[in-house]
Amino acid sequence: MAAIEYKLEDGVAVATLNAPDKLNALTDEMKNELLSVILQARDDEEIKVLVITGTGRAFCAGGDLNSHSNIKDIVGMRDRVKKLHRWVNEMVNLEKPVIAAVNGLAVGAGCNLAFACDLVYASEDAKFSEIFSKIGLIPDAGGLYFLAWAVGPMRAKDIVFSGRMVEAEEAFQIGLVNKVFPRDKLMDEVMAIAKNYAKGPGVAYGLAKTLINKSYSWDFATLLEQEANAQAVCGRTEDYFEGRAAFLEKRPPVFKGR
Repeated sequence: MAAIEYKLEDGVAVATLNAPDKLNALTDEMKNELLSVILQARDDEEIKVLVITGTGRAFCAGGDLNSHSNIKDIVGMRDRVKKLHRWVNEMVNLEKPVIAAVNGLAVGAGCNLAFACDLVYASEDAKFSEIFSKIGLIPDAGGLYFLAWAVGPMRAKDIVFSGRMVEAEEAFQIGLVNKVFPRDKLMDEVMAIAKNYAKGPGVAYGLAKTLINKSYSWDFATLLEQEANAQAVCGRTEDYFEGRAAFLEKRPPVFKGR
């Protein structure tokens, strides 16, 4: 059985973490397959949007703690975390929308897998936890960055220091989740959203994502300069010419993602 089930439907690639007996914990096999899926989404022009979800009652229970027993020193622990960074970097830099459909528990690195996505939709029974403090660690997989960016430093410190569970409704209220759906409607709703984005102007989406992600590290002048460069690129795409024509002709545009 594959650690990740994969399907492509109407331009939307769905990667489903598939180890329900372990609450979809991130084993080495699953991390390797996740990286492969992200690289496939990067390189395959048929893929317009990537959706990540889980099988069973959990989205992802985080890292596999059993694997920690094989780590003997500081260098080993550092290397383990840097391996996580490979898929985090690739996903954040993927110039396509990435959507998390959080179907249950999202804990530790599983929590940060969700927060590394561009959009997060959750079932009403979903729960999030930066549980690392319970075992004397700090969040990894970019969690400190994503969390502080989304909710601000004071709320981020509360969530990190306490390691408490943040239920779906609170996550929505503080800006960690875009929307909450009934559990039995989650994937239908997410797929409808994803398929709508798959019909959109892919180049514009990719450039907008890149600039938003870098906006917190750039000064305003740099952002304006890069915005002008990106707009110049968008303004020569087939999608721009189609979008402009459709607007003037008062009809829906038919984008091709190029």
